[in-house]
Amino acid sequence: MFNPAVDSKTVKEVAMDFESRTYGDVLVIRPLVQMIDAQNASSFKGWMVDYILQGEKKVALDLSGVDFMDSSGLSALISSAKTMQGRGRLVLCGVGTNVSRLLSITRLDRGVFEIHQDEERAVEALKGDD
Repeated sequence: MFNPAVDSKTVKEVAMDFESRTYGDVLVIRPLVQMIDAQNASSFKGWMVDYILQGEKKVALDLSGVDFMDSSGLSALISSAKTMQGRGRLVLCGVGTNVSRLLSITRLDRGVFEIHQDEERAVEALKGDD
């Protein structure tokens, strides 16, 4: 028998803070959280889509502070990449061991996401589009 007090799961949406900076026409976005999960994935996706729809064409997402990403976070990341299609280029950088493992297991590190070791290399790669 279903008991909502025991069997349901409420996910509280948590706002997410970002740090952003520009290098010419390249925008670097860094989430200021250690986890992108069900609690903040919607906020993450919203921020990313807003940046893209505001006309940012070269975006490097610095995940150096993100230690954990669940399927909700991964979905938001994929959605951000899809939103960018035909508008510009989104690359990842600073991907830590756990997130790198997730991208590898899901094979998203092979042709879906362009991944650079650090912010400097990501910015250089995007500047090379000129």
